[in-house]
Amino acid sequence: MEFLIYFAVGILVTFIGAVPLGTVNISVINTTLRADARNAMKIAFAAGIAEIIISFYALHCSVMVADFINMNQWIQIMIAILLFLIGGVLFFKKQKETREKKFKMSKYVTGLFLGLLNPPVLVYWLFMISYLNQNNFQLNMNSSLAILFVFFSGVYLGKLLTLYGYSRFSILIKNKVQNIALMINRVIGVLLFVIGCVQLLKYMFS
Repeated sequence: MEFLIYFAVGILVTFIGAVPLGTVNISVINTTLRADARNAMKIAFAAGIAEIIISFYALHCSVMVADFINMNQWIQIMIAILLFLIGGVLFFKKQKETREKKFKMSKYVTGLFLGLLNPPVLVYWLFMISYLNQNNFQLNMNSSLAILFVFFSGVYLGKLLTLYGYSRFSILIKNKVQNIALMINRVIGVLLFVIGCVQLLKYMFS
């Protein structure tokens, strides 16, 4: 019963953190519309691994990580610039055929990269782990391997299910609206630019 609780908590906590529209979610939507759901799920599989890495890192050194981000806020600027560049490329890029082999070689890397390059997710996990431990959950490096395994299994499944939901939603949009890929590409470019602006404003006023 205890294992089931930690498994369910892992799914729920990850779902809450993954539902807000972020770079990984946007990438899954874009890939589903421009390619197919199979390629989008490659991003999701890798993003799930990235979620485990981030949550485990937050568990391992929550205090040290928080201090590092506060002392090295240039990281936020670099991420904002990267989001601006990606958003600009998506907004101005014209539709063209892409080789299937490129999708196979790059989508896993894309999911892992976007999943790891996400400080808000790390901050979220730092907060959630602290919150869970304050509410009678024992999540730390001294927890049993079985507890950690079922919890992080829930984390992976929660991320995967959320991104799968985004992919399915994208398919519904694609089936109802014709020639939507280019418009969605530009919308995603604008969203990435907005996310970059928010990241920059957080740095300036923090």
